[in-house]
Amino acid sequence: MASVHESLYFNPMMTNGVVHANVFGIKDWVTPYKIAVLVLLNEMGRTGEGAVSLLERRKLNQLLLPLLQGPDITLSKLYKLIEESCPQLANSVQIRIKLMAEGELKDMEQFFDDLSDSFSGTEPEVHKTSVVGLFLRHMILAYSKLSFSQVFKLYTALQQYFQNGEKKTVEDTDMELTSREEGERKMEKEELDVSVREEEVSCSGPLSQKQAEFFLSQQASLLKNDETKALTPASLQKELNNLLKFNPDFAEAHYLSYLNNLRVQDVFSSTHSLLHYFDRLILTGAESKSNGEEGYGRSLRYAALNLAALHCRFGHYQQAELALQEAIRIAQESNDHVCLQHCLSWLYVLGQKRSDSYVLLEHSVKKAVHFGLPYLASLGIQSLVQQRAFAGKTANKLMDALKDSDLLHWKHSLSELIDISIAQKTAIWRLYGRSTMALQQAQMLLSMNSLESVNSGVQQNNTESFAVALCHLAELHAEQGCFAAAAEVLKHLKERFPPNTQHAQLWMLCDQKIQFDRAMNDGKYHLADSLVTGITALNGIEGVYRKAVVLQAQNQMSEAHKLLQKLLTYCQKLKNTEMVISVLLSVAELYWRSSSPTIAMPVLLQALALSKEYRLQYLASETVLNLAFAQLILGIPEQALTLLHMAIEPILADGAILDKGRAMFLVAKCQVASAASYDPPKKAEALEAAIENLNEAKNYFAKVDCKERIRDVVYFQARLYHTLGKTQERNRCAMLFRQLHQELPSHGVPLINHL
Repeated sequence: MASVHESLYFNPMMTNGVVHANVFGIKDWVTPYKIAVLVLLNEMGRTGEGAVSLLERRKLNQLLLPLLQGPDITLSKLYKLIEESCPQLANSVQIRIKLMAEGELKDMEQFFDDLSDSFSGTEPEVHKTSVVGLFLRHMILAYSKLSFSQVFKLYTALQQYFQNGEKKTVEDTDMELTSREEGERKMEKEELDVSVREEEVSCSGPLSQKQAEFFLSQQASLLKNDETKALTPASLQKELNNLLKFNPDFAEAHYLSYLNNLRVQDVFSSTHSLLHYFDRLILTGAESKSNGEEGYGRSLRYAALNLAALHCRFGHYQQAELALQEAIRIAQESNDHVCLQHCLSWLYVLGQKRSDSYVLLEHSVKKAVHFGLPYLASLGIQSLVQQRAFAGKTANKLMDALKDSDLLHWKHSLSELIDISIAQKTAIWRLYGRSTMALQQAQMLLSMNSLESVNSGVQQNNTESFAVALCHLAELHAEQGCFAAAAEVLKHLKERFPPNTQHAQLWMLCDQKIQFDRAMNDGKYHLADSLVTGITALNGIEGVYRKAVVLQAQNQMSEAHKLLQKLLTYCQKLKNTEMVISVLLSVAELYWRSSSPTIAMPVLLQALALSKEYRLQYLASETVLNLAFAQLILGIPEQALTLLHMAIEPILADGAILDKGRAMFLVAKCQVASAASYDPPKKAEALEAAIENLNEAKNYFAKVDCKERIRDVVYFQARLYHTLGKTQERNRCAMLFRQLHQELPSHGVPLINHL
């Protein structure tokens, strides 16, 4: 079938495998597959309304559009599609094609002569201007233009198409296709005397203009809405290369190739395809037709702008800045305010680490509103909110700003930005330590329907913001000890965003972090250490921090201290406040585990000051928890209890299960230490209260399977029961301690020095 196309139309235009004419000048041509579709349409017209049910006819009508617009498919696959809609009609089509293929050439001639009868009469079966009517007219016209030799070759191809459809095994089909292609290549060489190398002859024929446009729009839509339904990167690139072989000036194919290469992070190929796309726009004159004399310059400035965005995506900031300057220069010469607004937005992205970058952003938002660019204005507001969140602004002001941007989204039906806004709110609430609010926002995004019209088989909201919300959801469930639910969320993420897709790194990092936390809770430090490499590959700062945590747990204090000091300096330079506070807390823990609690106090006070300044409520509560523990070590448990009453409420309301257990364990320790000076009756009452708190802490630790901390709790309970004279309870706790101690040997750290 493919060789028929090449011999009829395209080989005369080729020299050394290069096409010298736009094949899309020919709107459509007859192929064996299209003859099969014509037979289907003819049988549908001949079949009475009573023979086919209303539901079957509806299914057939839905099937027709992809059959008319899509690429050619094998006969067996066509039979299967028709059979799924109407088995009776599939049998009629099969018989009709068999009679035509096994008959004579005049049967095909007669079939095309009878097609024009569909338009005759006062009430024709097909309207001339309908989709089916236009297809029939194109086929009749294309067939009437064929010479006798071309008609004969088409009939031979139809016979071969039918025989291949009848084959039952793939091996037989491959053998038939190979012999057919070799035979037809020989025939082409004899008839046309064109020397084409074997490797330059495509295995599949060119698509018509409609088929190519349908294929490109379908794949582009799938890449945006549901990447898993699109062709794999290798398969899609193969199809695009075949398409570009017959029409190298097809600009849209180059752009889809650019998007496809972005999926696999191929910087060279994506740059190559992007430049070819804009080159073809200029060469074909498509831009100049729609934009007058401005077309050429418009392509150049947007080419430079897209190139800057591409370099920025891959982290090539110097090249991105050079390309952006070029785009600004051309846009200023052409007085293109819209292009300049896009350039201004990218200037902020490139310079967002500078202290005055918010000035650029505010100016960008004002100008975008002035020129009626709601998408850019909303993105600017989102970026401003993100910047202000890191600067420590109050949540109510940020949510008011996001409310204003949401009004823009709903007014202009900007579905993608609605998703981004909700994902942003989820991240902000988590940053401020409000896990309940973050959970609510994440679930709101998951329950939303996209405003964009997509096919029923395509997932909606399959974007980066959707992946971010699901990752937050998995981490929130893991923090509460719901590891099975977190695993289900991650499984869904893996199915929706496979490892080769562009947003897969989000769930990969999330999965590694959850596994790391579980390994640390179980006391399996060797397993946690093996996960550090994967985390570092995805996020360098997070990986170094986790490495220091593992070293600290393994009592390698000097190595952990060196690593934490380097990380602290680096994060302070980057102004990563959240990580700075986490590192300071780890440094403080390292000091008191090294029996230097007095040195830890200034470090903790510095962390508390940062937490308060940037309104990171949860980190502030955790810092107060550490301060209370330091005071307990220094021998002032009453002061520690007072501090705990300040910090424990946010932890119990929004904290992770592990932190809740640590807080209750610390309360019990402080109660026991304070009871040392009490009268015997009051002391016994205080110890009973401490045991209750220890039971609560043990329940929390059990939810996250933290055996090391459960061991510490039961040891402490056994000591308290012994003091109270409760022998049976003491023995039970002692037995539990012994079992856990044999499973997890102690590293020699005193119990009191472990929060």
